[in-house]
Amino acid sequence: MSRSRSLRLWGGALGAVVLVAGIGGYALVRPYVFPDDFEGAGSGAVTVEIAEGSTAGEIAATLAGAGVVASARAFVKVTEERSRSGGLMPGHYRLRRGMSAAAALDLLTAPESRLVRRVTIPEGLRLPELLDRLARGTGMSRAELAEAAGDVEALGLPGYAKAAEGFLFPATYEVEPGTTPAEVLGAMVERFKTAAADLHLENRSARGNLTPLEAVTVASIVQAEGGRDSDYPKIARVIYNRIEAGTPLQLDTTVLYAQNRRTLRVSEKDVKVKSPYNTYLRTGLPPGPIANPGEKALRAALRPDQGDWLWFVTTNPERRITKFTENESDFVRYREDLNRYLGTH
Repeated sequence: MSRSRSLRLWGGALGAVVLVAGIGGYALVRPYVFPDDFEGAGSGAVTVEIAEGSTAGEIAATLAGAGVVASARAFVKVTEERSRSGGLMPGHYRLRRGMSAAAALDLLTAPESRLVRRVTIPEGLRLPELLDRLARGTGMSRAELAEAAGDVEALGLPGYAKAAEGFLFPATYEVEPGTTPAEVLGAMVERFKTAAADLHLENRSARGNLTPLEAVTVASIVQAEGGRDSDYPKIARVIYNRIEAGTPLQLDTTVLYAQNRRTLRVSEKDVKVKSPYNTYLRTGLPPGPIANPGEKALRAALRPDQGDWLWFVTTNPERRITKFTENESDFVRYREDLNRYLGTH
């Protein structure tokens, strides 16, 4: 064989090798450059959970495994193109099968796709009222919520708390599917602990010659008495002044709590009910909180205003007008104002 013939054969073989290598390399690279992807918005419904701390690759694998996207790489690619690799929130999402990666990302970043129930707990609810609202807002069993609320140890309450009342912090909570009653109540307790730490509740109550439980009890009364936010520190001062004077607090809110009632009309019969929460018959604070106070009421209990007031009356509940006095004659007149209000409402 001539040398030129030999070179032509080697050249052809080398070209074939290069061609095969090129085809093989393209086959290896193609899934990364042009990954499999569905077209359109998909169909049907599927619920996918994105775990806390998941990377874009882990989320992509979850979506691919659920049949939402055609390939994990397609989803990773679109998150990189949109610079959303680290911006996806954990939670449960309602998606569709057979979605394009772009459509799946759109749904994952749309708030309405996240399966979460948002429940707002206002300040001042008593425990039974709070559990009723949670049951309505989350779809959880009222009985199971009550059972969880009764498990003081499992709730993680502060060591000075005797029961859940007073320590389920009012706020807006997002409840994911699968959350248990114990978990949602536990989250409320943790939120209380955060507020208490921010306010230095244990240190401040000690300086005021109060136990932490007494401070929360005062805050719960302040919250229950209502009025405007600016009245809270004055209400707290009235409570402390009466305790220092050895005078019964004579608070309608505590009497009504003892009877599990809510009304603006308190009778002579009401104030004679036998209960440790009847502050007409006994001096000092009741044995525990009568509601679940918020941050402003807690702060007022720890930082009361200075003044000699011994009485207060919310003379116009609708407008939340509360009057304070150190004179009993003024108090009697304020009560008459309230009675006139009640007579016309």
